Amino acid sequence: MAFYEVYSHPALIRYRSSVCTRATLFVLIVFGLTYIPPLLIAYRSQGFWLKRSTYEEQPVVQFQYQMLMIGATGTAGEFVAWSTFPNFNRLLGNNLRIPSVSVREEDSNQDGKSDRLSLQLAVPLKAGEQIYSIQLLLIFSYQLFRMSTVVMQSLAFIQHSSSVPGSQLFISGDLTLHQRTPLPHRGLHTAYNVSVVDGASPFASAYDLTNIIRAYQERNLTTHLSCPAPVWIVGRAVNAPFQINAEIRYPVESVSYRPGFWEVIKFAWIQYISVLLVFLWLFNRIQTFVFQNQNISQ
Repeated sequence: MAFYEVYSHPALIRYRSSVCTRATLFVLIVFGLTYIPPLLIAYRSQGFWLKRSTYEEQPVVQFQYQMLMIGATGTAGEFVAWSTFPNFNRLLGNNLRIPSVSVREEDSNQDGKSDRLSLQLAVPLKAGEQIYSIQLLLIFSYQLFRMSTVVMQSLAFIQHSSSVPGSQLFISGDLTLHQRTPLPHRGLHTAYNVSVVDGASPFASAYDLTNIIRAYQERNLTTHLSCPAPVWIVGRAVNAPFQINAEIRYPVESVSYRPGFWEVIKFAWIQYISVLLVFLWLFNRIQTFVFQNQNISQ
């Protein structure tokens, strides 16, 4: 006749001892060796406390329709310029050239956030004028909301020069975020929500690109236009304007931040538990062997 297992259950064996015995001392030593070394191993293996983390977010970027353009027309310091700041334009005198401007922002994935800016400037020139270099400053509103709420004014700076006079400059790049230090994991940050250019100032120093860029680079959060290959086109027709065509994309950004308390604890706890499980299994087997074989007297 064949026999089949119909039921099973483990047998529980309890080992009792008074306080001042070798068995009690052994259990205390095993307890310490089980729980303390995993903590030391996890801590000494680097990265036990999470000090920096990242997340991805599509920023809310809006072009502010504020621009400043300077074009060199010769080697003797001649230039033409224009901006959306009336005080700067009044300082230019005969160097002022008012371009025709076309701006279009596109939301290609229909998520309510702009993904791309298309900008065209046609700069009129006088007879005999040629453009050898161009500098263009564009100002944006830049916002983040997922962790910290960040509201700031940022810029994109376009610059190119050539020994040959051009008829058109084509730029295609990404407006990327740069951080010096991580952001907090929460809170409202509006320290940089001020205009990059002081358009109310009547002084020329307020519109000097050196001063503007120097002050801008002192910030923790900045944006830069990443453009690996600007295209300089030569052969301008007589009386034709100089063209600036820019395509600027607003990519998803990887934002660095300092984690909060519970995120730090969760990260540390996972590392500790992963090592502790090995020690629990090992010392459980050691205790079972010692007490089953009665290797420790009372």
